[in-house]
Amino acid sequence: MDHQQVVRDVTVRLPMASTTPEACRWTVTALSRHTSATISVLLEVQERLRCIAATGAWQVFATVPARTGIVGRVYATGVTAVVPDVTVDPDYLPVRPDVTAELCVPVTDPDGRTIGVLDLQWTDPVDLSPWREIAQRLAARLGARITALGGPPAESRSEKLLRHAAALSSAPTEGDVLGVATCAAREVSTLSTAVLLIADAGEVRIGPAPLDPNGLETRIREELTEAEPAALARMIERAHRYGAGYTLGEAGHPPTEDYQPLTRAGVRTLVAVPVGPPGAGGVLLVADERSLRPDPTTVSLMELLAGQAWTTLDRLRTLARLREQASSDPLTGLRHTGPFGQRIAAATPGRTALLAIDVDGFKTVNDTYGHQAGDQVLVGLARALEGALRHGDELYRIGGDEFVAVIEVSRPEEAVRIAERLTEAARRVGRTISVGVALPRPGESPDRTLRRADQALYAVKRQGRDGVQLSAA
Repeated sequence: MDHQQVVRDVTVRLPMASTTPEACRWTVTALSRHTSATISVLLEVQERLRCIAATGAWQVFATVPARTGIVGRVYATGVTAVVPDVTVDPDYLPVRPDVTAELCVPVTDPDGRTIGVLDLQWTDPVDLSPWREIAQRLAARLGARITALGGPPAESRSEKLLRHAAALSSAPTEGDVLGVATCAAREVSTLSTAVLLIADAGEVRIGPAPLDPNGLETRIREELTEAEPAALARMIERAHRYGAGYTLGEAGHPPTEDYQPLTRAGVRTLVAVPVGPPGAGGVLLVADERSLRPDPTTVSLMELLAGQAWTTLDRLRTLARLREQASSDPLTGLRHTGPFGQRIAAATPGRTALLAIDVDGFKTVNDTYGHQAGDQVLVGLARALEGALRHGDELYRIGGDEFVAVIEVSRPEEAVRIAERLTEAARRVGRTISVGVALPRPGESPDRTLRRADQALYAVKRQGRDGVQLSAA
């Protein structure tokens, strides 16, 4: 093989390439005339290696994380990889089952910075030594041409949306979701500002501000904050009633009254997209103070973004409800055994008091009047006991008619007084309770403290019920 001829054949058209993808395609196509290898060029785009050109294969990895596979290793280290047997290289990415050898060289700019890789994979026996030199020379010339053309290709708007959609799906909180969504709206639409209005429990709230809001966004937020709630609700209602809309940025066409707060802030271009269902969602406002002409494709991308954002918000809210249901008693709304166990595990000896509470004669209520009447008694009693506790005190339902209050006190007598307030509250709703009080001892397990509170409670029962007993220190 004439190595010089291979290099000349591959690089002869490079100076005529007018775009980076074109230069990569010409390189791959010309090189494929001289070898049966599967060839690909991957360049770094947004911290991932994106396949810009490749020869035929059953499947090609479109993107690869920057440190994944042999290609990722070469990109990260800038060191050529010569792999005569891919089965012994743990980084090999299986594209075809019959690949035996791989050669991967870094594509660098004239300053030596790695911007991608040129990768070749063979299924037939091959001497990789001469191909190493050829590939390195080709990669250097390709890197110089890519640099002259402005570097790796920029992300398309759909690729940007896909990247932000991945960030949305992993956002841990509602605030993170709203932040990612507005950032994505600005980047994908190319307009300067994005604000989310969300209807929440009958009120309209404005999504979180970015870390570095521009002047227009600051003015928009000020206008929206000062606007009447009804005005914000009308913006949301308009988007849900009529669908997404956008301006054409032409002079002499005044905006509707609903958007007056935005025009006062300086908005001259606006895309408004409904978010979520009517009555429970909101509106995504993407704006600019320049008079621009958004197109229907921009609006479609914003609608896709709004749909993804709402799906993520709805998932987070569903998970929050499930967590609340898992940690709360569905009848009384009080927290139950799971959170209670966590709370008493953090009890402070001598200061955290456990008040074990049992409803006197509750079995008789169930047996005489039925469980529905018993449930009503428990709900009414739970509200009465909550009302008798101080701010910061906590009440748990840990069994059928068994409750525990966890309170912080300065001395045992204070805990007894709180327990007596609970018995008085129970009497006011026509019931009586027995209460046992215990404070953790140094080194004592939470379960042992609770058992002492229970023992004090049973002492009250034996003495006639409707009272308070402090466990011995």
